[in-house]
Amino acid sequence: MELKWLKDFVALSEHGSFSKAAEARFVTQPAFSRRIRSLENWLGITLVDREKHPTTLTVTGLAFVEEAKRMIHDTYRVRERLQGQESRQSLVFFSQHSPAVSFFPHWIQTLEPLVGTTLVKLNAGNLHDVMESFMAGMGDFLLSFSSGENITQLSRNDTICIQVGTDKLVPVSAVNTNGTPLYSIDNHTPFKLLAYPDDSYLGGIIGEQCLSKIPPDIEYTIVCENALAEGLKAMAVQGYGVAWLPSSLIQRELQHGQLVILDEPLHAVELKILLYRFRHTVKPEVELFWKYLIELYNHGYS
Repeated sequence: MELKWLKDFVALSEHGSFSKAAEARFVTQPAFSRRIRSLENWLGITLVDREKHPTTLTVTGLAFVEEAKRMIHDTYRVRERLQGQESRQSLVFFSQHSPAVSFFPHWIQTLEPLVGTTLVKLNAGNLHDVMESFMAGMGDFLLSFSSGENITQLSRNDTICIQVGTDKLVPVSAVNTNGTPLYSIDNHTPFKLLAYPDDSYLGGIIGEQCLSKIPPDIEYTIVCENALAEGLKAMAVQGYGVAWLPSSLIQRELQHGQLVILDEPLHAVELKILLYRFRHTVKPEVELFWKYLIELYNHGYS
């Protein structure tokens, strides 16, 4: 049984519909429905009467709401007690895969004088999972890309963020033996595209800001999907197709001529790298580290 299943069920009881509860939990409705079903399967009982509309909990489901809330509360209370027994100071980061690989190592190294002997923990994953873990209070910071405004779900009164870097999603291709792009963008033959899934964060950005702007007479065929930029990078280097990749992730390949950036009509996307934290924390090392960052980047926070 997973804690997020209990939190999903409580959200369903509070919002009264699968769609609204899924939105509140930052997950797609099909995934949310599967998680509610998984909770029911684990408990061996039916919590939701799926024959009634609007969404109605069963008698057992209604009785279980308070139990679920108590279980969530008890779980966090145990965690807080155990964390209080930790003698060593730590900074716990959650991050999307790409900035975890291309940005975080060099960034944290430059901040080594600020970190000192504090233990640094980095947990990488897709945006939904790391955001859920961060919002559940399982870490101190969340590092993420932003293509414009701050991520809506994180624009809350109890969170603050600062910009700690920049990056750019650029369309790249492997090269022929003469150094020219292996894939030319013309209207004669469709070019092969290495894509992120549509429901991924980078997939959504590229679909909205890049693919939608390609002239209709230029066609493409998706030949591979991978949620990890590192996976698409490996495929692009092997010449499997065109991929939009974070510039910081491919500096070596660009310098060595393994990849080249393609020009218009393919667009690049400017990215901000944001670091989020909660406004209030009981860990003094988090407050001290944040104070240093504010001074380092010489700006306030939102």
